[in-house]
Amino acid sequence: MQRTGPPSRRSIRLTGYDYRAPAGYFVTICAAQRWPLFGSVVEGAVQLSRFGEIVREEWLRTARLRPGVLVAEEELVVMPNHLHGIVWLTAEPLGADGGTQPGRQRPRLAAGSLGAIVGTFKAVTARQINRERGTPGAAVWQRNYWERIIRSERELERIRRYIHENPLRWDADSLHPDRWIPGGALDFLVVPMAPDGPSSAGGRNDSASVG
Repeated sequence: MQRTGPPSRRSIRLTGYDYRAPAGYFVTICAAQRWPLFGSVVEGAVQLSRFGEIVREEWLRTARLRPGVLVAEEELVVMPNHLHGIVWLTAEPLGADGGTQPGRQRPRLAAGSLGAIVGTFKAVTARQINRERGTPGAAVWQRNYWERIIRSERELERIRRYIHENPLRWDADSLHPDRWIPGGALDFLVVPMAPDGPSSAGGRNDSASVG
């Protein structure tokens, strides 16, 4: 049978995993078209634009607004065209159905899930940025995001070090506008890898949507 309607988007999340589960998640979100909207790097230090400040402030505000969610300033870096941050979910999920009412269709993103948190963050920051620059409805973020479930202390330390040192490596960053290669290797996906744990979720898909 021939498919009708818009093409489906392939999920890059780990099949069968409950993204409301208590864990640490290494998250990367890119600006639309990888445009350096959020600032610049000068002598190894990030100089945030007003839009970059909005992104940073809203990320750190997430923990104050959402019970069971923790983020830390030292586990965040806002780069010119992307951010890396660690999100800690500390509350047990309400149930296998994500709190869905009996007889109702399960929501696409379960309340309290990593996807819901990232989706809300992207929507709020996009509205604020577009309001300030007078571009209502314009794309601020690329579709989807990358994430990795942090599986060990060793992996956590490698990720924290990567976040801390990211501005120093900006000229060689795989997400730098001058170095980006569609379908190419992404350095932040390789950094956490080690013999002490397999990858949690696969690579990349710019066309997949989480809001």
